[in-house]
Amino acid sequence: MTQPSSPWLEAFKTVAMAGVLAIGIRQFVAEARYIPSESMLPTLEVNDRLMIEKLSYRFRPPGRGDVIVFQPTDTLAAQNFHDAFIKRVVALPGETVDLRDGRVYIDGTPLSEDYVAEADVTEVGICDLQPEIPYLAGKVTIPPDSYLVLGDNRQNSYDSRCWGIVPAEKIIGRAAVRFWPLSRLGGIEMDALEN
Repeated sequence: MTQPSSPWLEAFKTVAMAGVLAIGIRQFVAEARYIPSESMLPTLEVNDRLMIEKLSYRFRPPGRGDVIVFQPTDTLAAQNFHDAFIKRVVALPGETVDLRDGRVYIDGTPLSEDYVAEADVTEVGICDLQPEIPYLAGKVTIPPDSYLVLGDNRQNSYDSRCWGIVPAEKIIGRAAVRFWPLSRLGGIEMDALEN
């Protein structure tokens, strides 16, 4: 006959198992994040709460139009950035990017960007406050396993135009669902965009 275990021991086992499960989910499946700045307006607003899913990029690479969360690149870390960034994937590995006439060109074709406010133009002028030459000062070919990312609010986003590409290993996951505020509950626009 087995001895009944203590209710305290059972409670401890349950709490410990729940803690291990929660850590595993946050590490490998999904995590919540909030939006601290206006760099992704109008798509994401300050204080929006998002669920970031981490599984899809284990099976497929990020696509154009995906809104991703990533750890600071080496360039950003050298500038004392430590918090994760959220931006939209605009150019993929092997593509050539050029900024002309306020537009993004991928392999010579203008990119259709319905998510950018009509008045916004895409230029490197946002980078004028830094001493280095902006990354997108001319045509750039994106290296393998790297992505060019831009904020949807082109007039107020510190992004790949200034500091360069995001290596795949820095990507945490994809912004999948906005869960707060409830009035804007729903999926994040992530359809692949046509050139």
